[in-house]
Amino acid sequence: MTSDLTKIYDHRTIEKELYEWWEKEGFFAPEKSKELGITNEKSERFCITIPLPNVTGQLHSGHALVISLEDLMTRYERMRHKETLYIPGTDHAGIATQNVVVRELQKQGINHKELGREKFVEKVWEWKHKYHARITEQSKRMGTSCDWSREYFTLDPNLSRAVREAFYRLYHKGLIYRGEYMVNWCPGRCVTAISDLETEAEDEHGQLWYIKYPIITKDWNGPQNPWASGKWVEGATDFIIVATTRPETLLVTP
Repeated sequence: MTSDLTKIYDHRTIEKELYEWWEKEGFFAPEKSKELGITNEKSERFCITIPLPNVTGQLHSGHALVISLEDLMTRYERMRHKETLYIPGTDHAGIATQNVVVRELQKQGINHKELGREKFVEKVWEWKHKYHARITEQSKRMGTSCDWSREYFTLDPNLSRAVREAFYRLYHKGLIYRGEYMVNWCPGRCVTAISDLETEAEDEHGQLWYIKYPIITKDWNGPQNPWASGKWVEGATDFIIVATTRPETLLVTP
């Protein structure tokens, strides 16, 4: 019996070495399966993308669950001799990432507004590089069979250009338009419009106003006294009562 076997199974070292070999040999790339004669031009294809993790932080158990299930499907289809591709990537997450960087700077006693735009953007990119590397490391530790040569980030130049091109085409086809609408505005930290998903509703005590609108009838044909005289509805007998928390808006309603 060989004495090379260790008494304790060191799964971390073995899994790391095995994954590095898989990646080096290109086993997760669809081109490799053709090279090995497993697939050909007539083979069915199976391609999915990882639900992009945000670079706001490292992966959690929810990511692990979804990635494991998708990797299971990918490996199953690969075993069925399909030309498979599991594409990895990360999402910049916009305001969410900005907020975590702002909080991190606050812990260091740094005001992001005093830091200036360029320096703050540098800090955001530093955060992105740090957690992108961490997310990639975690994904590989799980044995995810992604083709890392095709990894992408949502702010990669080619993807940003594709997004702009898509909006350009949609606009000129009349499928999207720009209009004036009520928006959620963050006046403090963000100083920008934010989506409904990025807001938190809070209950607060207010006042409900009941306004009596007179109905014009044959017995009352309209105001006989000046507006704001206190006698404007004198003579009216029938009313519609409207309740509102914003009485000032009803006064301008046609």
